[in-house]
Amino acid sequence: MPRWLPRAMVLALALVACFQLASWGFHQLITLLLNILIAFFLALAVEPAVDWMAARGMRRGLATGVVFLGTLVAAAGFFTLLGSMLAGQIATMVEEFPQYLDSVIKWVNSTFHTHLSRLEVQNNLLKSDWLRKYVQDSANNVLAVSATVLGSLFNLLTVALFSFYFAADGPRLRRALCSVLPPRRQTEVLRAWEIAVAKTGGYLYSRGLMAVISGIAHYVLLEILGVPYAPALGMWVGLVSQFIPTIGTYLAGALPILIAFTVNPWYALWVFGFVVVYQQFENYLLQPRITAKTVDIHPAVAFGSVVAGTALMGVVGALIAIPVTATLQAFLGAYVKRYEVTDDPRVHGGGRRRRGARMVARFRRTLHDEQPASPLKDYKESEGGGSHLDTGGTDSTGGTGSTGGTEDAGGDTGAGDVEGGRRGGSGEGRDDPRDGGDASGGAPGRR
Repeated sequence: MPRWLPRAMVLALALVACFQLASWGFHQLITLLLNILIAFFLALAVEPAVDWMAARGMRRGLATGVVFLGTLVAAAGFFTLLGSMLAGQIATMVEEFPQYLDSVIKWVNSTFHTHLSRLEVQNNLLKSDWLRKYVQDSANNVLAVSATVLGSLFNLLTVALFSFYFAADGPRLRRALCSVLPPRRQTEVLRAWEIAVAKTGGYLYSRGLMAVISGIAHYVLLEILGVPYAPALGMWVGLVSQFIPTIGTYLAGALPILIAFTVNPWYALWVFGFVVVYQQFENYLLQPRITAKTVDIHPAVAFGSVVAGTALMGVVGALIAIPVTATLQAFLGAYVKRYEVTDDPRVHGGGRRRRGARMVARFRRTLHDEQPASPLKDYKESEGGGSHLDTGGTDSTGGTGSTGGTEDAGGDTGAGDVEGGRRGGSGEGRDDPRDGGDASGGAPGRR
């Protein structure tokens, strides 16, 4: 046995053990790491407001507390209004459920020629096996639901605590991070941090502005239709549609449509049509103008980032996918070298020209070439001594080429100028029967 083999085996076993230990620790701490990630981006979102207050003399910790207190009060007020709205509406729906059921059964009987009754439907519903099983499962899962609720509250407090420390001690955290890096790396880290703060804060504030506009628009519609709890429903639509990616629009529109249906089924149709029309208005007119200077990313890229974030980290990845993508795009844009785009119709969206268009362009060029030259233009060219290209044959410079030669003052483009060839240089020329001129020089002559 080689002397190095036992040591290599021990080293390999140690590496496997370390990998297993690290994997176990990562899976045990995955919830904490996700909470810290959410807290970091939440701190980046509120840092512009904290910096604005700190620049006006307020202590950074106090400014952070004021921002978080305002956010907490707003969230508590929203959920209080929403809870009261849902409780009152659920009570109303329970009281009027027999009337709704009678109207539905009447419509079914008249449409499908059946003979259903409300009592028969209620008895079948109450005595159904799936309802009994659902009630038993709900009773058995009371402890599990309670544990889930307590765990969610603990995670919420953890996120709030870490985000408070990240926002209050932002400068100290940056100094600690830069102290272990060389100066060049420090500049890049600070630039990336600044871009992340700008993009995350811009994403949050632009979404907040669009939530306000959406909430006001839906509130006006619901108030006109006479739907109850219009202010709370407007707030629900604005916040849910803007801060829950991809499916937020459908979740936001379902609740007001359902409540409008309890008032009048036609009102539900009006609300549904307004939600669809407003979504198109927001996607194509409102959102590009508001987010042009904050998180200007293509809608396809935003959708792909949300899908990728959801696949990687679930709901957390869906929430932070767009600001992370905007930050990476802005950071890489400072280091990616760009070139000037060529002036080609295919680049600007035009395809290759058709054969007819090419023939028309060729015919126009032919007509332009066959037009007689203007005497005034020839005089100016001869006075300026500019070169004139002749595709007809050999000229006075002794060239035999296809591009012609240089024309002397008062010369003729077809025949050449012997004197200009003598001034241009020495050499043996040759006669060309196509122009009838005599060349006496080989080197090009210019005036």
